[in-house]
Amino acid sequence: MFFSSPLPYLKDAGQYFSVLRELPWPAWIDGDGGRFDILVAHPWRTLLTQGEETLISDANGNHIQTDNPFNLLKDVLGTSIESIPGVPFSGGALGYWGYDLLRTGRVRESRDTQSVPDMAIGIYDWAVIIDHHKSEARLVSHQRHQETIEELPRILSRLISGIAVDKTLQENFQVCGKIYSNITPADYRQAFQKIQNYLIEGDCYQVNFAQMFFAKARGDALAAYLALREISPAPHSAFLDFPDVKVLSASPERFLKVTDRAVETKPIKGTRRRSGVPQDDSIQIQELQRHPKDRAENLMIVDLLRNDISKTCEVGSVKTPKLFDVESFSNVHHLVSTVIGKLRDDCDALDLLQGCFPGGSITGAPKQRAIEIIDELEPHSRGVYCGAIGYVGYDGNMDTNIAIRTLVYSQGEIRCWVGGGIVADSRCDAEYQETLDKASAMLELLQRFGGKLEKY
Repeated sequence: MFFSSPLPYLKDAGQYFSVLRELPWPAWIDGDGGRFDILVAHPWRTLLTQGEETLISDANGNHIQTDNPFNLLKDVLGTSIESIPGVPFSGGALGYWGYDLLRTGRVRESRDTQSVPDMAIGIYDWAVIIDHHKSEARLVSHQRHQETIEELPRILSRLISGIAVDKTLQENFQVCGKIYSNITPADYRQAFQKIQNYLIEGDCYQVNFAQMFFAKARGDALAAYLALREISPAPHSAFLDFPDVKVLSASPERFLKVTDRAVETKPIKGTRRRSGVPQDDSIQIQELQRHPKDRAENLMIVDLLRNDISKTCEVGSVKTPKLFDVESFSNVHHLVSTVIGKLRDDCDALDLLQGCFPGGSITGAPKQRAIEIIDELEPHSRGVYCGAIGYVGYDGNMDTNIAIRTLVYSQGEIRCWVGGGIVADSRCDAEYQETLDKASAMLELLQRFGGKLEKY
C-alpha cells in the first residue's frame, strides 16, 4: 500500500535533512535536474562492496557475498512495482557506484589512498520528496516492510516537530594546511605526451586524464556541502553522509535516467570558463558551440554512449534529439548532447547501468583502451570519482549522475578530482588550464574553510 503524507514545504531542504541526519545513513540528492530534493535515512539493508566482496548488513546481521554487485541489488529490489506520478523515488537503492566497481583485476593497494568502498548503497523504504515546481513536500513509502509501517508515524512526527526547532544545521568544518595535487605541471606534461603518442599510434581517439587535489580536514562535512551548493549550484548534486565516507557532489552531468523504461543520457564534452560578463560569456558560448575540436570530442562520446545503451535498448529506439547544446553553470559553460532510447523487455535499469559503466564521457574512446591508459598514467585510483551517484527505485526508475565536481571526505582527508578529454589536436597548456577551470569551485570551497593551495 502506498503511503503519502504532506509536509510543510521548505525551499531549503537542509532543514529537513538536519532532522533526518540523526538517523543512520542519511542522504540528500537532487532529482530530475534539481526539480526535486530527495531525502532518505535509516535503510533497512546496506551493501558495501570492496573488490570481489560485498558486505550485506541488516537487522539479521552481516554476511558477505561474492556475486556481481548489480545482481545482488536486483535480488534485493525484487519485482518491479508501479511508479507513482510526480514521485521520483519512494524507496529502493540509493548511494554510489565507484569508478573501479567490478574491475578486480588491477593492482589496487599501492594506488588506493582512500580506503572507501567501491560501492555503497542503502536500501531505503521511505523518502522525503520536496517538489520545487509545485512547492510541495511529502513523506512517501511503498511500505514493503512491516518495520516501515510501524516507523512512518515516528518519522512524520520527527520531521514536523524537528523543523520547528531552531537548531544549528552543522558543526564547524576545517581544511587544515595546504591543498596539494597528485600531479605537478611537469608530471601533467609528461603524461600528456604519452597520451599523444598513444593517439598517434591509433590506440585511442580520446583519453580522459585527471589530477587529484587533496588536503587534511576535520569537522562536519555538511557545512562544506551547504557552502558548495552556494558556490556551485548544479542540477545533479548529492550529499551522502555514510559511516565510511562523506561524498559532496556538485555534478553538472546526468549519466543515466530511466523513467517508465524510457532512457536518457546527457554526455558533457567541451568546456569554457565563465567570465561573469554577459557579452564575454556570449562570445565564449558561440566559440564553444562552433569549435571543431570540442564538437569532435563531444561526438566521439555520443557515439560511444549510443553503442553502450544499445546493449540494453530496443533496436531502432536509440536517437540523439539534441547535439552540441551549450549549458551554462556557475563557473563554466559545457557542450552537452542528449541520447535517448527505450529499454528492451528483458532488461532493466541495473542492466543498463552495468552495460554503460563507467561512463564514456570520463574515460575516452574506445573505452577499454582508454581505461587501460588511465590506469597506467594516473597516480591514484579514482574511487568514487567518475563513478555514479543516484538511485534505482522499487518501480524500476533510475536517475544517476557522473560523479564529477565531487569531493570525498574520509579518514581525515578531503579529495577532489578534475580531468579533461585529450585528443590528437589538444594543446597541453590549454588542457591543463581546463582542469583548473573545472576545479575552481571546489578549490574555492577548500580555501574558504582554511586550505592553502600549494603552488608549483
